[in-house]
Amino acid sequence: MKLSRSIKVAAVAIAAAVFSSQAAFAGVTVTGTGASFVTPLINTCKIAWQNDTGNTISYFGGGSGAGRANANNGIGDFAFSDASYTPATSSILHLAVASAPIAVMHNKRDFEGQLYLSPATISDIFAGKITKWDDPKIKADNAGTKAVVTYKKDAKGKIVKVKGKAVVLSTKAATPGATLPSESIRVVYRSDSSGTTENFVNYMYGQFPSTWTKKSGGTFANLFPGDVPLSWLSASGSAGVAALAARTPYSISYNEASYASSNLGKAAIKNGAGELVLPSASGTGIFLGQAKVSADGKLTYDYTTKVAGAYPLGVVSYALVDSSRKGAEAKATTSFLKYLLSEKCTGTSPALEYSTITGSLLTTVSGLIAKLDQ
Repeated sequence: MKLSRSIKVAAVAIAAAVFSSQAAFAGVTVTGTGASFVTPLINTCKIAWQNDTGNTISYFGGGSGAGRANANNGIGDFAFSDASYTPATSSILHLAVASAPIAVMHNKRDFEGQLYLSPATISDIFAGKITKWDDPKIKADNAGTKAVVTYKKDAKGKIVKVKGKAVVLSTKAATPGATLPSESIRVVYRSDSSGTTENFVNYMYGQFPSTWTKKSGGTFANLFPGDVPLSWLSASGSAGVAALAARTPYSISYNEASYASSNLGKAAIKNGAGELVLPSASGTGIFLGQAKVSADGKLTYDYTTKVAGAYPLGVVSYALVDSSRKGAEAKATTSFLKYLLSEKCTGTSPALEYSTITGSLLTTVSGLIAKLDQ
C-alpha cells in the first residue's frame, strides 16, 4: 500500500477538506449501535464534538452482529462492525474510521514477567490443543531472553519511517519470558456475535486452515473446531469478557487492547519478521499499511507480513451508514464520523491505543464519506 508523492498530496488535500469546517446542527440527536471495539473511542471523543456542535451522540454497543443487523433494518443513524459483510442494500457504506489492536490477554496475578506467544501457540490454545500453562510449546515461546527492538517515534508516539521502513534505535536482550505455573488454562471467549471474534479467528484461519476450517462468522462457538470445552467460560461484549477474565485465575482471552486492566496482561506476539511485538497504535498502523483496500473500503489483511514493527492483530472498525439518508440527523452523523477520523479524536487519549487512519485507506474512506449528506 505504498503511495506515490502525488497520491500522498491528494490524500493530505482530501483529509484537510474532510476535517475542516465541521458544521453545527444544533439540537440533533444521533444514535448508533454495534461493535464494542469503538465504544471507548466514541465515549472519549463525543464530548468535544458535542460541545463544538450542540448535538448529542448516543451509542449503545451490542456487538458487530447487532450493528450489521440494525444497519440492514434501518435502525439508528449509524452502526459499527469490526468485520465487513454484504449489506442488505448497496447504499450502506463501509467506512473504516477507527483502528486498534486486538490483544491476547492473560490474568497476570499468578505470573511474573512478560508473556510471549507465537501464532502457532495461540492457535493451539484457542483450539483446545494446549490446555496447561506449562505446556512445552508455551515454555519454548518464553525460554531464554528475548530480543526487543526499540523504534524511533515522533512527538505523537508514532513510529518514524524512512522510505517505508521503521527506524530502529536499538536492539537489546530483554528479561526472560513469563514464569509458567502448572495450572490449567481457563479460556474466556465472546459469547455474542462479534467482529473481534471474527477477526481473531480469521488471524488463526489465515495461518492454520487445517485447524480453523470455518472462515466467516462472528460467534466463537460456531467457529471453534469441534465442541467448545465445558470448562471454558464466555461473556457478552468486550467489557464483559474483560471483567470475567480479570476475576478468573489462570485465564486467557482475546479483546481490544483498550480493555486491558491491572489484572490483565497483554502478550507479545511474534510477527512475520520474527519480532515479538506488544499491541500498540504504532504497530497496528504498520500492519494496516500492508493491507489491501478495495474501492468500497473493505480491507484484506496480510497476517504474515515481514515488515518490521508490525503488530499482526490490528483491525479496523467500519462505520455502517446508509448514503441514501438525508436531513439534519444524516448531516450530524457525517460530521461525527469526520471527527472520529481526525487526530483531534485519536490523539485525545493515546492510552486507548487507537491508530489514525492514513494513506490510501484515508483516501478511500474520504471518498466514501463524500457520498454522505453533508
